[in-house]
Amino acid sequence: MDAVIEFGKMLIPAGVVLYAVYLTVKTMLANEVEKKMLDVQGQNKETVLPIRLQAYERICLLLERLSPNNLIIRLNTQKFSAAEFQHMLILEINNEFNHNLSQQVYMSHEAWELIKNSKEDLIAAINKAGEGMKEESTSIDLAKEVFQRYMETNPDPIQHALQFVKSEIQKEF
Repeated sequence: MDAVIEFGKMLIPAGVVLYAVYLTVKTMLANEVEKKMLDVQGQNKETVLPIRLQAYERICLLLERLSPNNLIIRLNTQKFSAAEFQHMLILEINNEFNHNLSQQVYMSHEAWELIKNSKEDLIAAINKAGEGMKEESTSIDLAKEVFQRYMETNPDPIQHALQFVKSEIQKEF
């Protein structure tokens, strides 16, 4: 019985020391893993942040290019019929939008939906303006009608999307 008591006197302190070492090592490893995770997140942020900023810049440029003021002035050469110009405007809008589709990865779902909706609203305004055109109508006639219809839209979907994207950028950076 004395041997069991003596063995217990050695085993209990050794167990306590072993448990303390276990807790210390576990805490150190957890801290080390946390540091590594923070380092990885920091490196990811350094890599992704410039790409996200570039995506927001490209989307702002897209919205500016799709604005009827810029779009119509850029494409109207006055030698097209209204129907040809309508087709050209819609084609240009879709090409610009498709060229920037990948940028949606870097922004919020809400921002991308506003951008998509503003594009669709512009196409709808162009199509509605084109419906009222006569066969002999020119691109100038269509342009006037598009401006008129788009001015009636309140708030301007493109400007609303642009303001939302800018505010999202400001929150982020």
